[in-house]
Amino acid sequence: MSTGLAHTPPSDKAVPSVAVTVVTFNSARFIRRCLESVLDQNYPKLEIVVIDNASNDGTVEILEAFNNRCRVVCNRENTGFAGGQNQAIRYTRADWVLTLNPDVLLTAGFIQSLVWAGEADPRVGTVCGKLRSMSPDYALPAKPLIDSTGIYFTPALRHLDRGGRLPDNGQYEQFEFVFGATAAAALYRREMIDDISIEDEFFDDDFFAYREDADVAWRAQLLGWRCVYTPRALGYHVRTVIPENRWSYSAAINMHSVKNRWMMRIKNVTAELYWRNFVSITTRDLLVIAGCLTREFSSLRGYGIVVRKWPHLRQKRAQIMRKRHASDADLGRWFMHSPVSFPAPRIAEYVLTREMELAGPRSTD
Repeated sequence: MSTGLAHTPPSDKAVPSVAVTVVTFNSARFIRRCLESVLDQNYPKLEIVVIDNASNDGTVEILEAFNNRCRVVCNRENTGFAGGQNQAIRYTRADWVLTLNPDVLLTAGFIQSLVWAGEADPRVGTVCGKLRSMSPDYALPAKPLIDSTGIYFTPALRHLDRGGRLPDNGQYEQFEFVFGATAAAALYRREMIDDISIEDEFFDDDFFAYREDADVAWRAQLLGWRCVYTPRALGYHVRTVIPENRWSYSAAINMHSVKNRWMMRIKNVTAELYWRNFVSITTRDLLVIAGCLTREFSSLRGYGIVVRKWPHLRQKRAQIMRKRHASDADLGRWFMHSPVSFPAPRIAEYVLTREMELAGPRSTD
């Protein structure tokens, strides 16, 4: 993978349009402040689509206050994060789509910073910023903690948040290419959405919830798209689904987690990557299977779903592999025990130039 850019940044200063897509399910605790932070953005071409997945906690009543500023659609049943996001994305043809969790707060200029980083290179299909952790009551820790600066994969095919739950000591202040972005706050280029969608689904509806963003990131890498991280975009996220808390999750979430790890692999893993990391992958597989057999019995249902969907998953895989652009070497360098990133100096240069243009000439007095 080249760490530089092979083109001149665009000179066209036309403002790209952005659609913010939010999926809610019993999100009354968070959704008002989330949408207010979006509406407070200084971005000129912005639309907001909210899909509610049959909430029964007062979320719908809160959303009524935003009907004149957002497009709100209330589903009669829960279609999951993946289905809800796909539904929202189909309602708009904006140049960029920002998927946003209702438990995220954006600081001013978040969207503008993401767009500038993405517009610097036409092969950047995904942009992520720096998310810091906050508690469910919106309290911030005394020492800022990282929630995510992108996602990375290990040789065991685990995907984790880069910097997750580490103190923010300024170690993520550089523009970098990363593997992918957490869909809690990820900006996706429309051209990439159209290119990598399978059967008109950007996120895989079969996933329902959990790991769908990692699946998108892997598919995007296979098809030759890049993801860039910009430290200029800062947001805050309440994250409850982390590996350390697995035993406190609902049986449904754990089942989808198990099911989706296999679905994601069936669709995306290449032979060279699998055999290179065979020991790590097999060790992890045995641990997951043992956990289901000895403790997490409800997740065994996920294996049955994978078996039933096997022919369809193979069809999806065939479509992905027919369009594959990435070489084995390009893919292999991302799957390491420590987070992998590559400098993006020309994107940094482009963004800093746009910031200076916006600020205007300095006074000589």
